[in-house]
Amino acid sequence: MSNPETISAWLNWAKKNFSAAGLHYGHGTDDSVSETIYLLAYALKTDFELSGFENDTQLSSEQNKNIHTLLKSRIEKKIPAAYLVNEAWFCGLPFYVDEKVLVPRSPIAELIESAFQPWIKRSKLHSILEIGTGSGCIALSCAYYIEDVNVDAVDIDEHAIDIALRNRKRLNLEEQVNIIKSDVFSDLGDKKYDVIVSNPPYVGTEEYNNLPDEYKHEPEIGLKSGADGLDCVRVILTEAASHLNDSGVLIVEVGNSQIILEAAFSEIPFMWLDFEYGGSGVFLLEKKQLDHYFV
Repeated sequence: MSNPETISAWLNWAKKNFSAAGLHYGHGTDDSVSETIYLLAYALKTDFELSGFENDTQLSSEQNKNIHTLLKSRIEKKIPAAYLVNEAWFCGLPFYVDEKVLVPRSPIAELIESAFQPWIKRSKLHSILEIGTGSGCIALSCAYYIEDVNVDAVDIDEHAIDIALRNRKRLNLEEQVNIIKSDVFSDLGDKKYDVIVSNPPYVGTEEYNNLPDEYKHEPEIGLKSGADGLDCVRVILTEAASHLNDSGVLIVEVGNSQIILEAAFSEIPFMWLDFEYGGSGVFLLEKKQLDHYFV
């Protein structure tokens, strides 16, 4: 049977074959249609509205070949779409990504777009630290959307640092964002910030072993963090207070490890944030709370 030759035909083809392959969606899209449109837009060199193409437009042989190559790789290799096109969108901004960094997908994007209000007064927000920057998406988005803030971004992995630097240049944010190689706070000296934000590794061994194949294309160092997934989070909790200004806040995503974290620190009054566009497992603690429980 010949391959499809129109957008509508490719959408139907992908829906059927993606379902048969048991693909997982969790790297920027939620379903087969969104994932297919993402890949079609790249193959056709257009936007996500597929502008310039009607559903029944007869595509060229080259266009059909490009589409088939991408969709086939998605099916056979279970590679997330963002890695196939080396691009992911976060906070409405494009970021270069490859298999050396996680695919950006944090609900923290909503907090950035609101300048972390109402959790910290805008007049008190002058400095931000991101821990475990990866592609740089959180730190760079903070600098892009929030005026007059200094942003530091740290990561322990050299490959991640290189990609974050590449994205910093791409977004022309060299003056606003410092990218530093550091194991959490180890190379920051006595620097303090108004907001510390992190989407650190938080997956435990058992959960990691049961993740869909798509996640195995991501760097293990960006996902796993000890047997229970909390090794990095423990360091952040115990050391964050000494790097926060008096009115500062700590915001950390722990995803599915929320229940494990609450059990491990049952005395801590974590504030779990709600998100309009979905997402969970993000907590907030104030400087004074961290001082009380961890200093």
